[in-house]
Amino acid sequence: MPRIERALLSVTDKTGIVEFARALTSLGIEILSTGGTFRALREGGIAPLREVAEVTQFPEMLDGRVKTIHPRIAGGILAIRSKPEHMRAIAEHGIPRIDMVVVSLYEFEKIAAKQDAPLEELIENIDIGGPTMIRAAAKNWQDVAVVTSSADYADVIEELRAGGGSLSEQTHWKLAKKAFATTAAYDRAVSARLAEIPPTGEPLPATLDIRAPRTLALRYGENPHQSAALYATGKGGIAGAEQLHGKELSYNNLVDLDAAWQLVLEFGEPASAIIKHTNPCGCAQGSTLADSYRRAFEADPVSAFGGVLAFNRTVDRETATEIAKTFVEAIAAPDFSADALNILTSKRNLRLLRVIVEPPTLVVKSISGGYLAQTPDAHILAREETRVVTGRAPTEQEWIALEFGWKVSKHVKSNAIVYAGVGRTISVGAGQMSRVDSVKVGAMKAVLPLKGSIVASDAFFPFPDGVEEAAKHGITAVIQPGGSVNDNDVIAAADRLGLAMVFTGVRHFRH
Repeated sequence: MPRIERALLSVTDKTGIVEFARALTSLGIEILSTGGTFRALREGGIAPLREVAEVTQFPEMLDGRVKTIHPRIAGGILAIRSKPEHMRAIAEHGIPRIDMVVVSLYEFEKIAAKQDAPLEELIENIDIGGPTMIRAAAKNWQDVAVVTSSADYADVIEELRAGGGSLSEQTHWKLAKKAFATTAAYDRAVSARLAEIPPTGEPLPATLDIRAPRTLALRYGENPHQSAALYATGKGGIAGAEQLHGKELSYNNLVDLDAAWQLVLEFGEPASAIIKHTNPCGCAQGSTLADSYRRAFEADPVSAFGGVLAFNRTVDRETATEIAKTFVEAIAAPDFSADALNILTSKRNLRLLRVIVEPPTLVVKSISGGYLAQTPDAHILAREETRVVTGRAPTEQEWIALEFGWKVSKHVKSNAIVYAGVGRTISVGAGQMSRVDSVKVGAMKAVLPLKGSIVASDAFFPFPDGVEEAAKHGITAVIQPGGSVNDNDVIAAADRLGLAMVFTGVRHFRH
């Protein structure tokens, strides 16, 4: 490959750009630059250094909107070196060859992440010249190297030094593919964010555009004979979490961690969730995080063994001490104190994830031949919107337990039955083919006393048998959506048994 003699640097992300430019000049490569990058390089002592306006013989204008969109720049990038007519044309017009383009785009996604960002700010942060230069250089990849990430600076410089100022054909091609992926992702981000601005007409996009870089190759999928990888759309949620400790994450770890994380985000008070096979075997609130964990653990200590945990507060020393008493696969939390890390990292394989809360987005699942997409189940129950349908209304303590159990039921696989007390689960019946069987399974698994607890059901009771079965175990109140053709029979059974029953009018199926 030909030697690189001239590079154009124009970056929004200034990380390492001065050092990169200094290394280029030490190899005898001339630097052209623009705007803020030019100023940063000049202040960093980079010389010789030419401004793009000197090459174009035209000043930057329109608040910097026009600076690199010019034939003297585009021609120097797009000219195919092996075509004599191309080389004669740029020579005739005094256009210098540009052998390397180093560009990072306006941080549109950073602005787009602000839900209240005005349209004018979004539009102003759409890069025009940057994508143009990137595409031009990538199109002419065999002659022009295109660098779109500061993460590649060190490798590029190392190869230039080893190659006497040249990069291999393989490197040119690798950088070009990365460049096209960069502009494709950028355009998708712009399109997706602008599509959210009213009037949108509907809550779901007309075209489902899924694009996420692979961030982690997994050993296998749900089973060892399946291949799997993690793809992340950003730095939030479980997919974007930072792993602080432990052995590599598995597919099933990630699925369970997400289930646990979504559950604890339901609560404003310190809360803990223990998940096994995506279902909660324990969940509780407490005055402290450690108290919430102890209460969650007590609900089902057997299932908690080898479980996955999530917390909605920084894990502290007391909580970590409690966790360390049993075997746990993985923990997700907003953070971990230094003391907690000292305790938990003594367990070599325990996976610790620091997670950033992100707003809920579309829920997408693959099916054969396509995808299903839906808005997230972000419904928050308001007591005043419910309807007491029995002769007896719940007591205040029952209300608190009903509201807690209702939040948990949203995160249990249907048919979901949650036995709960004030701020804690007592037992959970999940995923049975009939609702009465979920009632029975929940009762069968109970470790703590069921007497005095409440039952939360993610969907209506189709017959009185579910309520009657729960009443055998001493429950005092029920919360459910209502809506069955047999509602009157179910209500009559509750009244006969002395139960309070609340209808929410909202269903929480989770398949």
